[in-house]
Parts: sequence; C-alpha cells; structure tokens
Amino acid sequence: MITVSVKWQKELLKAVEIDTTQPPYVFKCQLYDLTGVPPERQKIMVKGGLLKDDADWSTLGVKEGQKLMMMGTADEIVKAPEKGPVFMEDLPEEEQAISLGHSAGLFNLGNTCYMNSTVQCLHSVPELKSALINYSQSGKSNDVDQTSHMLTMATHDLFNELDKSGKAVAPMQFWMVLRKKYPQFGQMHNNYFMQQDAEECWTQLLYTLSQSLRSAGSSENPDAVKSLFGIDFVSRVHCQESGEESSESESVHSLKCHISHEVNHLHEGLKHGLKSELEKNSPSLGRSAIYVKESRINGLPRYLTIQFVRFFWKRESNQKAKILRKVDYPLELDVFDLCSEELRKKLEVPRQKLRDEEGKKLGLKAKGSASEDNDVKMSEAEGSSNESGEPSNSKSSEGGPSEKETQLTGVYDLVAVLTHKGRSADSGHYVAWVKQESGKWIEYDDDNPIPQREEDITKLSGGGDWHMAYICMYKARVVPM
Repeated sequence: MITVSVKWQKELLKAVEIDTTQPPYVFKCQLYDLTGVPPERQKIMVKGGLLKDDADWSTLGVKEGQKLMMMGTADEIVKAPEKGPVFMEDLPEEEQAISLGHSAGLFNLGNTCYMNSTVQCLHSVPELKSALINYSQSGKSNDVDQTSHMLTMATHDLFNELDKSGKAVAPMQFWMVLRKKYPQFGQMHNNYFMQQDAEECWTQLLYTLSQSLRSAGSSENPDAVKSLFGIDFVSRVHCQESGEESSESESVHSLKCHISHEVNHLHEGLKHGLKSELEKNSPSLGRSAIYVKESRINGLPRYLTIQFVRFFWKRESNQKAKILRKVDYPLELDVFDLCSEELRKKLEVPRQKLRDEEGKKLGLKAKGSASEDNDVKMSEAEGSSNESGEPSNSKSSEGGPSEKETQLTGVYDLVAVLTHKGRSADSGHYVAWVKQESGKWIEYDDDNPIPQREEDITKLSGGGDWHMAYICMYKARVVPM
C-alpha cells in the first residue's frame, strides 16, 4: 500500500490509498466513490502519460506521498421540471433507481464477477437484511472471531449501500475483508487476481454469516441463516451384503443437482443426488463393503438453494472442466416427493389450503367475502417457518411481527439465478439474474443492471456456450394458518 494525494478541479483529495497488487482500475473505482467521476471519464496523469486501467504499478514509479492530477467531470444530476409531466430520464439517478424498482450494480474490481453475482443474489433476501441490521445494532459477540465480525459488518454495509445508491457501487471494503477471511480469494496469477468459484464464495459467505448471526439471534430465532437456508436430511444407510442398517441426520445450506446423461431436468438431478454409494468398513464382515445411502428432506427452509454440479476435475488436463449439458429448471418447484414421510404429513394441511387458494384465484373468489379472501391470501413478503415445516411466529421483511402464523407448503418460486459463461470455473464470467419485489427480473452483469423478461430466465439452462444456471434460489410459497 502507498498513500497519495489527488488534485481534482478545486479539490485536493488527501491520503488516498493505492493497493499496488491490484490493477489501476480498482484505484479509479475508489476515486469514483470520492468524486463521482466514472472510471471511463477519468484522466490521471502519471509518468509517461495517462494512467491505463491495466497498467503495472511497478513500472509507473508512483511514490509514497506523491500528488497526482485527475481530470474529468462527475455525473450530472438532472433536476426534474417544477411543472408539467416528469419523464424518467429527467429524474436524478437515485430516483431513477427507485422508479425502476431495482438496486445498484457492482463494479468488477478485477475478476470479481463471482463475488458480485453472489452478493446480488443474497442481497435479494429481505429477511437476511433484517438479520444483518439486528447484528449491526447488537454489536459483536465474544464468541465471534474478529474476521467473521468484519465480514458480517462489511456485508451489512454493502447491502445498505446497494439499496441507497443510485449508481454502481465499488465493493472495495467487502472484497478486502473477504480476502482477509478467506485468503484463497486473493490468489494471483501474472499480477492479476484470479477468477474464483461463485459457489465457493456463496458457501463461505453463508457459513460466516451463520456463525455471526447465530450469536446475535433472538431467543425466538437463534439461528437466522439456518431458518432461511438450512435443509435437514434424514438418511438410511444399509449394506445389502451384511444386512447392516443405520440412520444419519445432517443439515446443509443447499441441494445438489447431479448431472449425467440421464438428467434432463432439475427434478431428476435432485433425485439422483439423494441416493449414493459409499465404501466403508463393515463390523460384521470384518472388511470394507459397499453401503447405499438413501436420503430424504426432513426440514425445509424459507429459501431453497440448488447448485448444479457442473464442474469436475479433469485428470488429463489437470484442470476444472465443465458439463455443458442442458438441464431445464422450472419457475415453480415442488419438492414434496423428495421429503420424508414425517415431513409429508406436516405439509398435507398447508398444501390443501394452497390448492384451495389457487382454486379461488381461478374464479371462485365471488363465493367468499373480501375479508375471507384477505385472510387466506398468501404473502410473498411476509412469513417465516421453522425448518420442520411447522408453524412459527412469522416476521415481515422489516423484522416486525406479521398478523398470522405461516406454514411452508413444499412449493417454491424461483427468485434468483446465478449463471456462468465459459468452459472452466477458473475463467469465464458470472452474472446474477434476480426477481424484484415488483415481479420484474433484472440481470446484474457487474455494474450494469439490465431488465429481462421472465420467459427468458428459464432459457439459461445450458447446452452451449451461453450463460447457464449454476445456482438457483427458490422462495417458499407459504400459507397463513
């Protein structure tokens, strides 16, 4: 790190840090936060001419305390007319973002699309935002290590900035803390940060948040991340040869969709993932034997995350390779047949109520009063259910109590897709496609949010070199009880 000052118009920006391990584009993003001048408009004078986005700091001779000169104009805020109609393009950027109904994009700081897409997907979960606000207000607990606390606070701050900013955000602090907590994300090649796996980033970030938010959780909801994302499994492990049988239970944050030549649809891949073979020692046989492990879902979350297992290690080339096979996935997913008998019984009454509601929506509303219709209307924004599917005291997205208790139904609606384009996990490009509260879909290609049609979202299923789903996030459809 070296510290410089930057002269811009009549201002002198003092003590601006340059991380010389990062490309100059990252430095320009910092200046964008300070001045409002977009990186593409910045002209910074250094030895030999203008500072290029991909220049090598070691050859530029920039020294500690040096004064740099920057030219460029900041984004203009266009004032709305006092009278007459107000057009979208006449609004300030902040109001444009609100009118469009989506939050800001994230600048790519040098192969950080894996991180940006992960953040955009998780940022769409209002209950996670509420938990982070509660954490920031309650303060660090003694049983949370410092780097976990820092990453949790950086997540809260970044989510907050995305909601309030009318322009793209440079996630500098979050990225620095992420690399401090998980050094693998700071790997470099030829002086550039390497592309990383978005699923690994997603998993590590959720694990950290689960540790931090658990310590700050209320007595009603001691483990916010588990109630939002946790999936409970019960498994039967048996050996045909010896007749031995045992049961196991575990909790994870995502389901795996295994891809083979037999799998054409998400549901098929999920079924494949629930049955596996393992070799372990058999006490009765006194040697190794093959055991079959058959699992069933025994507890469902508010948000169901599914990873398509597309990457594998190719021994011949000694690198990660990608399965390009097309695997379709639905906008509405029902996981009832993947559940244990115990959980299915708990879901029967809520599912019947859901069917009744859908019947009313199809034309039977006139038979009930308006108040009855309101009583049984499903709420997308409200409600939380414990992982077993039993009723719980639900919370609204703002964290306050809702009027009714809700139950899960086993039916989920697609709300986010994280895609990968390219042939290897160590290269290519990640993008987030997120459903807004308005029902509209936005493609977050780093700093560029692009509106999309819902019918185009399910076309990200693979089969070529276009973006294909790597992680899907579904939101539980609940009914008030």
